[in-house]
Amino acid sequence: MLGTLVLGATVVLTAAQPAAAATPWLTVSDGFVSFRVPAADLESAFGAVSNVVVEGDFGPSFAVADLGLGRSGDAWTSVIGPLRPGLYRYRIRADGTKLLKDPTNATTVASDPTWSTFLVPGESASLLTDVPAGQGGALGTVDYRAGSGQTRSVTVWTPPGYDVRRQHPYPVLYLQGSRSDWLDLGRARQILDNLAVRRRIEPMVVVLGDGSTADLHQELYAIDRAVRRKYIIARDPAHRALAGASAGGTEVLRTVLTHPGEFAYAGSFAGPLTDGHLRIDGRAVNAGTRLLRLYAGNVTDPAYNPTHGTLRLLDRSGVRHDFDGVNPDDGHTWNAWRENLVDFLPRLFRPVHDHRPSAGHLPLTREFTTPAAGSRPTPWLTRDANGDTFVTVETGTEFAGAGRVTLWGNWAPGGSWVNVPLTRTGDRWRGTVGPLKPWFYYYKFIVDLVSHKDIGNPTHITTEPTWSTFLAPGRAARPLTDVPTGQGGTLATLTYTSTVVAAERTAYVWTPPGYDPARAEPYPVLYLQHGGGQNYTDWVEMGRAKQILDNGFRDGTHVPMVVVMGNGNVPDFGKELLDNIVPAARAAYHVSPDPARQALAGLSMGGFQALDILKAHPGEFAYIGTFSAGVFNSTGFDVGAVNSGTKLLRMYTGNVTDFVYPIVLSTMATFDSLGIRYEFAGVTPGPHGWDAWQKNLIDFAPRLFRSDGG
Repeated sequence: MLGTLVLGATVVLTAAQPAAAATPWLTVSDGFVSFRVPAADLESAFGAVSNVVVEGDFGPSFAVADLGLGRSGDAWTSVIGPLRPGLYRYRIRADGTKLLKDPTNATTVASDPTWSTFLVPGESASLLTDVPAGQGGALGTVDYRAGSGQTRSVTVWTPPGYDVRRQHPYPVLYLQGSRSDWLDLGRARQILDNLAVRRRIEPMVVVLGDGSTADLHQELYAIDRAVRRKYIIARDPAHRALAGASAGGTEVLRTVLTHPGEFAYAGSFAGPLTDGHLRIDGRAVNAGTRLLRLYAGNVTDPAYNPTHGTLRLLDRSGVRHDFDGVNPDDGHTWNAWRENLVDFLPRLFRPVHDHRPSAGHLPLTREFTTPAAGSRPTPWLTRDANGDTFVTVETGTEFAGAGRVTLWGNWAPGGSWVNVPLTRTGDRWRGTVGPLKPWFYYYKFIVDLVSHKDIGNPTHITTEPTWSTFLAPGRAARPLTDVPTGQGGTLATLTYTSTVVAAERTAYVWTPPGYDPARAEPYPVLYLQHGGGQNYTDWVEMGRAKQILDNGFRDGTHVPMVVVMGNGNVPDFGKELLDNIVPAARAAYHVSPDPARQALAGLSMGGFQALDILKAHPGEFAYIGTFSAGVFNSTGFDVGAVNSGTKLLRMYTGNVTDFVYPIVLSTMATFDSLGIRYEFAGVTPGPHGWDAWQKNLIDFAPRLFRSDGG
């Protein structure tokens, strides 16, 4: 049974847990997460829907982002991954405003009943798993009367082997924030249990409070008095610690700085001071504090700039403190705060010898600033100390009245696509996404479910008019980067007549630097085809074919060749290629008619077309490359002619997020059974998209025309 709650314009539905036999909407395998939401269940909850996403914290920096689902038969489906090991939360969002908890997932988030969680296992997430039954600590509840007169509660974790007759009271950590969130999202119990079982922390009692108090110091006095009645905890400051995340971390800092000497250990997880004029007695704080450690996420963390100010304030006040460094991979998220807790706990109630930042963390030397509102052009790229890029975008004022704006782009694992929500800033929307590794990225705005281009970005994609692009620089992106002026090949257009569609068509042609139409030996030629819904412009505008070819030639990895990118949107591609594109290329350029010096490759639809040519005209092209493509019918192949006339048949596919992945595997099994020789390039990380196909061309082009001395 579904219950309904209306929050503003958002409809929230929660569901009673189904019978155990219900098919899960979510499955996790090897880090890949598959969603399959029955359409009938959504229609039962909402009526007819036209847009369904999974909202979860699998965006860059573990930001909450929307993963679009596609209608496939009787369900809405998608796959994302591989995700890093860890805990994730998610919920279903339909038509922008309708939220639904996954009723097939028994996990809950008490602070928001629309969320469920799942764990991606792995060594780096081992502290988040349940310990064997009977080996962990215990949870209890203590009620207390708050300063406001309300009766409130805290949750208390006691370590394995907790001894009510212990001679020396247990040291105690007060962990601030929402206690339910620390348990549901912070996995505090699992972290404490695992660290205790592994003997990485001192035996201690941990009190999880609910925060949200005007005076934490006064609240802690009431909590401490109530907990002491039930548990054996230390009174002396040397055995008392205080920590919290976000607003809870801010309360912690304010408390230890204004009431020095009451807690010997303090940790603030992305909870900087918000009052830069706080009066601090540095000597008193240092005398009573053994450890004060601060934590922060990257530039997407709202605490980033305030943390910079807090660190400077502590320096000016003479307060000794540790800074864990900027977490380069995380923002203001529970993933970061779980890592902070894991770092902080082993430092408590024992001598601390290592005051360094965590491995890989970065210095915080200046605030993160972006241009003023209305600056053009966008986007704005910021490089971090480790070479990662963060991109900031801003809309114009035309979306001032929008209800929800997200930024869609290929920044999920392997180049998958997720929508990151933007924030309204005056009459514009703005957001920063990252960290992004060096590569080529494309994006668009989704404004109340409608796609729009970033008109502040001058780049354009002919077949995708709402897309914009940018290159995140770095060594790994070098094959996609423009070569210095004058060192690249020439890109020109070739007009030819298509007898298949009775119209003039256009192709792009790349010729290598130093191309000589009068040289004695004709150039080998690669015919490079696009995919469905695309045309001849896509390999240049999206595939970065010119940059890939220019860099390969400059590096000496490519044989000098001519590359023809024709238009494959015809009902008979074989006739179009052999009767129209090839003759036009031979007439306009000095290219070889020898099959041994001809290659054919394509992505998706273009790859299927290449395999059709291989079947119908074996030996016409000695080199064949298929990027995310296969065959459906094993009949009709002249195996002898294919093998004798083909020097290289190399097949590529994305990972399981590529919907053609099973077709490619099936095709290779077919070729094995027929005896057709081929090479499999291995799985290219990523979905059915340009991230994979660019890598495929980078790998394929250097293999061409080598065996014949070209």
